[in-house]
Amino acid sequence: MLQFDRVNLDAQTEKLRAEVRAFLADNKAHLTQPNSDFVTGHDPAFSQKLGERGWIGMTWPKEYGGGERSFFERYVVTEEILAAGAPVSAHWIADRQSGPLLLRYGTHAQRQTYLPQIAGGQAFFSIGMSEPDTGSDLASVRTTAIREGDAYRVNGTKIWTTDAHRNHFIICLVRTEAAAENRHAGLSQIIIDLKNDGAQIRPIANMAGGEDFNEVVFEDVVIPADRVVGEPGNGWEQVTSELAYERSGPERFLSSFRVFVELIRACGDDPAPHQAAAIGRIAAHIMTMRRMSISVAGMLEQDKDVGVEAALVKELGNNFEKVLPEIARLAAPERGAVQAFRKTFEETLLLSPSFTLRGGTREILRGVIARGLGLR
Repeated sequence: MLQFDRVNLDAQTEKLRAEVRAFLADNKAHLTQPNSDFVTGHDPAFSQKLGERGWIGMTWPKEYGGGERSFFERYVVTEEILAAGAPVSAHWIADRQSGPLLLRYGTHAQRQTYLPQIAGGQAFFSIGMSEPDTGSDLASVRTTAIREGDAYRVNGTKIWTTDAHRNHFIICLVRTEAAAENRHAGLSQIIIDLKNDGAQIRPIANMAGGEDFNEVVFEDVVIPADRVVGEPGNGWEQVTSELAYERSGPERFLSSFRVFVELIRACGDDPAPHQAAAIGRIAAHIMTMRRMSISVAGMLEQDKDVGVEAALVKELGNNFEKVLPEIARLAAPERGAVQAFRKTFEETLLLSPSFTLRGGTREILRGVIARGLGLR
């Protein structure tokens, strides 16, 4: 049964919103990218400033550098920095899912080692799930990690490893046991140092000219056994719980948000009827998706399982993100002050093919939703 309760943010949370907006106004020099996509702006200095404000690892225990704040407060910070088009790519994955994964499954030593660095905006993580020729079928991963005494020898290739050429670490899903009839068995997760362990990183340019997409090759890379996250063989449970964090946030419907902002500016104070209709249509979608996403934040606050609800937010949100630029294109004025609109529109259009792929394709998500509704 799906649960999307109506949640209203309290006064304390809205006060935080004003603080974030003031911070962004004071740091306009960092706000140089034309869109709100969370993977396109890698700015370690900006991430460190957020860490100094306590806006990374906000919900984590103070023992590990966190702020012990609510998921609603984290939501507001996330929403505001994305809406402003801030460069968050450096710390994004570590804050959103690598840190929570380590909090839930990591050893005390792993938490002490990595979490304070992440919260301070000083350690950045990539995800090592997808592989060449396997599509979205994570259970078919072929990268192996074979135990040799106090270490594992890793061989294989990962792809779609966002910012691996810039980041410090990657948490890889690997096979620590030979594939068996149960394809989900024998999988584990292991932390690999991208700077010092010998991984070969090959950036892949995308249509927009960026190189955040990477192929990472491991050839007899030896990793200490104490870098395995959780219990060996428990990787499938861990990686699916991690994906729930990846799918539920406002980034799943705000990647195209700057297009909407610039459309409103281009149309001016007296839009034509068809422009007003387009603006209203986009606004209605955003308000609905926002309500659903805040509801998921409330479920996380109550430590509930959000797997199905998160999948639905991502499925609906990413589909909308791809439609938004087309709605905006048809409504944009042919003349006038549209240079800013054109810039953000063109970049978003080039990035949009990835929106419905990252974090799980629509086919995978619809399967998750169908199982959650008891339809399969």
